[in-house]
Amino acid sequence: MKLGAALSGLFSARTQKGAPAARAADRLARQSAPARELDLLLIWSAVGLLLLGLVMVYSASIATAEGSRFTGFQSHYFLMRHAVFLAIGIGLGLVAFRLPMARWQQLAPALFVAGVVLLVVVLIPGIGREVNGAQRWLSLGPVNLQPSELMKIFVALYAADYTVRKLDAMGSFMRGFLPMMTVILFVGFLLLSEPDFGAFVVITTIAFGVLFLGGVNVRVFALLAVVAVIGFVILIWTSPYRRDRIFGFMDPWQDAFGKGYQLSHALIAFGRGEWFGVGLGASVEKLFYLPEAHTDFLLAVIAEELGLAGVLVVVGLFALLVQRAFIIGRDAVRLERYFSGLVAQGIGLWIGVQSFINMGVNMGLLPTKGLTLPLMSFGGSGIVANCVALGILLRVDWENRQLMRGGRA
Repeated sequence: MKLGAALSGLFSARTQKGAPAARAADRLARQSAPARELDLLLIWSAVGLLLLGLVMVYSASIATAEGSRFTGFQSHYFLMRHAVFLAIGIGLGLVAFRLPMARWQQLAPALFVAGVVLLVVVLIPGIGREVNGAQRWLSLGPVNLQPSELMKIFVALYAADYTVRKLDAMGSFMRGFLPMMTVILFVGFLLLSEPDFGAFVVITTIAFGVLFLGGVNVRVFALLAVVAVIGFVILIWTSPYRRDRIFGFMDPWQDAFGKGYQLSHALIAFGRGEWFGVGLGASVEKLFYLPEAHTDFLLAVIAEELGLAGVLVVVGLFALLVQRAFIIGRDAVRLERYFSGLVAQGIGLWIGVQSFINMGVNMGLLPTKGLTLPLMSFGGSGIVANCVALGILLRVDWENRQLMRGGRA
């Protein structure tokens, strides 16, 4: 199945076979007639999440910062670091926006190899930094780099480039699917060695999601899904700490001071918030009851302080951002810019899946995993990677609009 037909069929937007990009651009321009240079819905949903995240990170981290010698007992410690990372991320996002997508396609293989090298380096004793039993960070002076966060961008770019290059082989298991599966399994082995099961799930979803959208054989993909489920079950069952998390998730109240401690306090936070919350800054759970309140369980603090209304706003903003990412990808496919379209959809998959998992964990719908809430949770590497991804996504949108206006990407 050709990539153009596969993608166009998925979105009911099939362009005429062999039609030049200019004619596709004319048709799309007549349908949408964009009046702006960029998608304002995408921009404002991202800005809303970033700003709300900045406020809630400060609110969730005040008690932790004031009570820790590591932070110098400064209540604004995490706020200032988060703001610095956000500024760096926005700056790098602007740089990413300035690079044409053709250049990103040229860089995709090299960036992927660089990401793999970083994942290897982080496992070297004495180089990788270990925190709470996980060796996921590289110490760079005052900051720590988490290679798995950068790898999410690199995988989205590489999977899109691989799919476009293997266009004629996407229906073949041996020539189209097996090489990518082998590479991703190697990446997964490195991630599980840290261990970072959450990043493994997200990166695998990005890679094989892009392959699926690019027209990989459906029967092969279905077989992969079955094998993946079996593999995840084996990984969980053979790892005592993962088994404990599953059992704690199924009934957190059975051992509320042990395996179910985090989840039980997250659920208490949701219960206290009710409809409109207890008020900004008035959370009780963040006062050393709920671990990782400003990172993995930020949504629980939002639920307690802003209530169901605040949670629905967050969910709505993420849904809007992901929807715009897929629409931008669909428009790129209509313009026969397949690499750009797959990258946009890969970024949408990344943000959508990771936010869904984080929210599910906070609400007790999924087992506890060490995944942050994209664009919102504290974490330098994560925020920077998210901002760079948004810069690339906006670049795809900008090039789409230039072509629809009769210009050049």
